[in-house]
Amino acid sequence: MKKPFTTKEKLEEIAREIPTPFHIYDEKGIRENAQAVKEAFSWNKGFREYFAVKATPNPYLINILKEYDCGCDCSSMTELMLSGAMGFDGDHIMFSSNDTPLEEYREADKLGAIINLDDFTGIEDLEESLGYIPKRICCRYNPGGLFALSNGIMDNPGDSKYGMTTDQLFSAFRILKEKGVEEFGIHAFLASNTVTNEYYPKLSEVLFKLAVQLQNVTGAKITFINLSGGVGIPYKPWEEPNDIRVIGEGVRKVYEKVLVPAGMGDVALYTEMGRFMMGPYGALVTRAIHEKHIYKEYIGVDACAVNLMRPAMYGAYHHITVMGKEDAPCDHKYDVVGSLCENNDKFAIDRMLPEIEKGDLLFIHDTGAHGFSMGYNYNGKLWSAEVLLKEDGSFQMIRRPETPKDYFATLDFSPEYRKMFGE
Repeated sequence: MKKPFTTKEKLEEIAREIPTPFHIYDEKGIRENAQAVKEAFSWNKGFREYFAVKATPNPYLINILKEYDCGCDCSSMTELMLSGAMGFDGDHIMFSSNDTPLEEYREADKLGAIINLDDFTGIEDLEESLGYIPKRICCRYNPGGLFALSNGIMDNPGDSKYGMTTDQLFSAFRILKEKGVEEFGIHAFLASNTVTNEYYPKLSEVLFKLAVQLQNVTGAKITFINLSGGVGIPYKPWEEPNDIRVIGEGVRKVYEKVLVPAGMGDVALYTEMGRFMMGPYGALVTRAIHEKHIYKEYIGVDACAVNLMRPAMYGAYHHITVMGKEDAPCDHKYDVVGSLCENNDKFAIDRMLPEIEKGDLLFIHDTGAHGFSMGYNYNGKLWSAEVLLKEDGSFQMIRRPETPKDYFATLDFSPEYRKMFGE
């Protein structure tokens, strides 16, 4: 069974100062995992993890990863702005966007970021935006078809909107080389949230062989290969977690089999593991405030889908611990729900849990990535606070909860608004 990284007593202490719901993050777990990733790929001299800012865009958390030489993978203007404000230099910023506004290319270039072109037409867009092509460029690859491992089909790149076809990629390298690009990179994301140690080694083999062919055919100098994300976490308690050291060793074997004999043993490897880096080290803490007995048994909590969209959007499983009842029998079947005017606002459906009473704290696991960041304001619901549980047992609010004033702030241009709210 999954175990919370903190206690009921600590959460009650925090809740006396910061009202539920809130997202809480485990500094100790984040640091241990970042170190493990660094060690797993230490055999590659140029290795760097570019944390996917979209997963958890909080500077307090990203600064922890910065201590382990992680960079930022950005996909929008505000993510670039955040990374720049935090002092990341260009070598530590990867700009991987799609359907990209020209001003975002300019911002990325201003920061010196590595620009990862998602589409062949991005060459023209980039040149129009900047007036030139940077000396270092990455291109995103989509092989099409299905991507399969020994345990079955993992995903369908052919249905993905991301990346260039094989022919487009070769054409892009030729054109970019003619335009003066001196350093090339390849990027690909072929499957999401894989809970298997096979994914990165298999992806590596595809990209390493492609890199050798590209360099031989086009003469382009490939200096880095970005394996992107896709290394997942076990949301369900019966799933076996990935072992990042086994994964790193698997990639090393492929690297020595494919790249080293081709004279490409100096190619740096990059990753963008937002979910793996942060997911298990965050949780949504919410309190039971209501119960309803009709055709099913419902427990209403003070969080809702605006605090954690994944169950409503994907039907995603997030494990729930009723704090203080970890050892009690799971002999009650509940739907755990929020208060939105939408019937998919459910954190669990027909979930066997201990008996829940009003006032109980529920710890919803694995929300450290794509949890808070996917929030929204439907029904006028406000964003929650974020809290960092420090290694020494203390805690710090790292984002305050949103207020009604924040919610209405984009109306502050209006005299009618100011009159309405007495301003």
